[in-house]
Amino acid sequence: MTQQYSLTSRIKLANGLSMPRIHLGVYLTSGQETSNAVHWALEAGYRAFDSAQMYRNEKEVGSTILNFLSNNSQLKREDFHFTSKLASNSSYDAARTSIKRSVQQCGLGYIDLFLLHSPYGGKAARLASWKAVEDAIADGEVKTGGVSNYGVKHLQELLATKPRVCPAVNQIEVHPFNTRTEITSFCQQHDIVVEAYAPLVRALRMKHPVVSSLSEKYSCTPAQLLVRWSLQHDYVPLPKSVTKDRIIKNGQVSGFVIDAKDMGKMDGLDEYLVTDWDPVDAD
Repeated sequence: MTQQYSLTSRIKLANGLSMPRIHLGVYLTSGQETSNAVHWALEAGYRAFDSAQMYRNEKEVGSTILNFLSNNSQLKREDFHFTSKLASNSSYDAARTSIKRSVQQCGLGYIDLFLLHSPYGGKAARLASWKAVEDAIADGEVKTGGVSNYGVKHLQELLATKPRVCPAVNQIEVHPFNTRTEITSFCQQHDIVVEAYAPLVRALRMKHPVVSSLSEKYSCTPAQLLVRWSLQHDYVPLPKSVTKDRIIKNGQVSGFVIDAKDMGKMDGLDEYLVTDWDPVDAD
């Protein structure tokens, strides 16, 4: 694969829209820390940001984007991509109200990508929450709907209802140390884009001998290597950092291509390493 991925590269979604291939993750950031990270990322050329109701930073992300917009008149709202996620699945009304609140919180007029954050809550709650996402799309509050932390059985359950809107995205933890091939294969067969959260393995494997040797071989940082691995699998990575230099470097992955043999070597590192929660088998 020789594609020169950059912060301006976009991926086509099943609904005909597109989104940037690299998003800044803002999990576990708050207040000024969030605002600074988003501002530095915007200056570096990032145009997509992954937030959630649970992160309690939708407002900071949105207001930082709006400030950047007001200072860069050549840009427009459509140039930016904002993601948020439903904190919990319960009733249709609760989900619908919650989505409206997120639109108000971010202040961006609409949300580009809205995900059900997990499959927790049971089948009825999942399907009711998805109907709320469909209606939010119909009402112009959300452009694209998706899910997160969904296992194959949860995706099958949703698709079996023949929904008005099929999920365009499934955001899961995926990296060389947890490749989740069953879920990623199912998504790619069903035109569901895989977003990779924790693509940097939360820095737990930066000194792994394979990561170290390949970083040296390709003259890149371990983080750049991991972002590039994700992109070459056609995933959308969400590298998270609150450090200006790392934010800039994590997006600079167009100068090298990992060859097929080395991609295979990285794929072989799978140890089902979960760095956070793991709802993919939830009832």
